[in-house]
Amino acid sequence: MAGEPAAEIHLLRSQKAKLIEILSSDADFVLQHADSRGLLSLHGYQQVKACRNPSEKVTDLLDHIIQRGPEAAQGLLKLLKDQALQETFPQLHFIKDLQVSTLSSETTKRKQAPELQETIPAKKIYNNGSYLVTEKQLMTVARAIGRSWREIGRLALDISTVKLEQIEEDHAHHVERVFAMLRCWRICQREKATAAHLHSLLSQEDMALPPETIDFLLSD
Repeated sequence: MAGEPAAEIHLLRSQKAKLIEILSSDADFVLQHADSRGLLSLHGYQQVKACRNPSEKVTDLLDHIIQRGPEAAQGLLKLLKDQALQETFPQLHFIKDLQVSTLSSETTKRKQAPELQETIPAKKIYNNGSYLVTEKQLMTVARAIGRSWREIGRLALDISTVKLEQIEEDHAHHVERVFAMLRCWRICQREKATAAHLHSLLSQEDMALPPETIDFLLSD
C-alpha cells in the first residue's frame, strides 16, 4: 500500500496536460468541487480562484493539489471519478481505467499511460471519414461568429444558458468566449465532434453562418 500514493501523484503528473485540456471547459466547477472536499488550503483556494484564464486556473489547481501530497492527490482522483464530474466532463471516463491499471503495477502503468494519452489525438477519423475538429479549426470558426454566439450556443450546440453565462464571465474578449463555447461543445460531443458535424450545426437555416466562413470544415 505504501507505493500507491506515489503512484497516484505520478498519475496526475503524467496526465496533467490532458486534464488541463478537459477540465478547462468548466474550471470553476472543478474548483468548487475540489474545495468542498477540502483538497485545497484556504490560501490555495483563493490563489486558484483569482486566475481569470481557465487553463491557468486548472493548472494551478492541479499543481496545488499535487504539492499537498499523496492524500490530496488521492482525493482528486476520487473526485475525478465522481458522477457529477464524469457527467460534466465525459472525456474523464479514461481516469477510471487508467487508475486501476496504474495502481495494479508499475509495468502496466508505463505501458498504458502513453496509449491512453493518445485516446483523442489532434486528428482521428470518425463517422464516414470525417475528422475530429481541431482547436485551430475551432479558433477559425470562433472568429467568424458574431454577436449571436449565445443563440448559436443554445440552439445549435445545445449548451446551457448557465454555462454560456459562465463562459462570458470567465473570458473578457469576444473571440475567447466563442472559442471556449466551441471547446465545451467538442468535449461534450467526444467522438461525434467532427468537423463535418460542426459544419452541419452551424449551417442550420435559423443561424446559418456565411458558407465561406465555415466551408473549410469540409475540406480536411
